[in-house]
Amino acid sequence: MAEEKTWALVSEVGGEHGYLEELADILKQHFRIICYRELLEDPVLHGPKIQVLFMWKYCPAAEPLLLGLLPSLKVVVSGGVGIDHLDVPFINSLGAKVANTPGVVSDSTADLAMGLLLASARKILDGHQIAIDPKTMHIPQSLMGVEVTGSTLGIIGMGEIGYKIAQRSKGFEMKILYHNRTRRNVEDEQTVRASYCESLDDLLRKSDFVVIAVKLTLDTTGLVGHRELSLMKPTATLVNISRGQVVDQDALVKALQSGSICAAALDVTHPEPLPRDHPLLSLPNVLITPHIGISTYNTARRIVEKMVENALAAVKGLPVPNEVKLQLHNQC
Repeated sequence: MAEEKTWALVSEVGGEHGYLEELADILKQHFRIICYRELLEDPVLHGPKIQVLFMWKYCPAAEPLLLGLLPSLKVVVSGGVGIDHLDVPFINSLGAKVANTPGVVSDSTADLAMGLLLASARKILDGHQIAIDPKTMHIPQSLMGVEVTGSTLGIIGMGEIGYKIAQRSKGFEMKILYHNRTRRNVEDEQTVRASYCESLDDLLRKSDFVVIAVKLTLDTTGLVGHRELSLMKPTATLVNISRGQVVDQDALVKALQSGSICAAALDVTHPEPLPRDHPLLSLPNVLITPHIGISTYNTARRIVEKMVENALAAVKGLPVPNEVKLQLHNQC
């Protein structure tokens, strides 16, 4: 007789917040999947059976009300790196562990960072709109962009994603500066020809492009505000693939409107999506994507496989490979 599979809660299969069918199939190989809607239909019957909560793009949200329905919960596994949406101490107090999926998201996120940088610098979206406009009869000569090759890139947060961005930037012959709470070793720096800036202010003053790749913590919330933006070159572009709360958005709007900086390219905002009347949405020098840094088929598959690995370890009482353990400070 086959061993009964462990029950795991997911948002849904398909739909706006659900797993693609092929990703859900990976989960189903190891777990008895129950959707959030099914749980709510009969929480008394289903709740005690669930030992795993799989979170995909923050759904379902691990709120106290939901967790209170899951007395047998052993682990909350979140796809992606950021854990700012999770109350780790509270979840731990319920006897459950928390895990994420670092490593597997780095390449796709770094790719998008470079895509945003290039698209903003070379006005690719503007060019596309002109090219497809039915009224276009002549190509305007005024659509001038910013040279990327040979420019100076400042990376705030030289963790795994930041380092991957540096690797890609090297191919564009960019001069790479970085700021981090902890300096990387000399070999790492030499490999990507990166120079360490102990002062964030120095990096901001010298960079043509500034890419933010830090984790969201108490220390990094509001890290880039009015003062920091005022230090940047008026020709500089800010790229954020971190979290929206790292940047003071009101200050960013003012900097973009006044010409204090040239442009911004954002994969993250706060909230997501922005209210439809938010001024960032109407500025011509802003490019925004809807938090799609990890949204590729290969990365999604690797995330789900890593989620399964963590969950299986937790239910078997083994060390969880990517268990999140709170620290007083997280490295930028």
